[in-house]
Amino acid sequence: MTVLICYDVRVSDPQGPRRLRKIARACRDHGVRVQYSVFECVLEPKDWVVLRARLLGAFDSECDSLRFYFLSEDDARKTEHHGARAPLDVEGPLVL
Repeated sequence: MTVLICYDVRVSDPQGPRRLRKIARACRDHGVRVQYSVFECVLEPKDWVVLRARLLGAFDSECDSLRFYFLSEDDARKTEHHGARAPLDVEGPLVL
């Protein structure tokens, strides 16, 4: 499954920067950053359960926001990108 994860963390809160780092790190561990607070993650259902729990445990529901958009394979193929940071083809071959 492909999940687009968007977040907004109140960094003016004393613990905000720490929450922001934890959320960004969790997303980076499972996906690709496409904008500063937006990640595309291609996940197995079991990995989604782990990531979701990690994110919900890291954010403050009183002042932060998390959004999860579930994209079908067709939706992901129809995505257009313009500008900096060419999108990474997570389905293509990995060359090291």
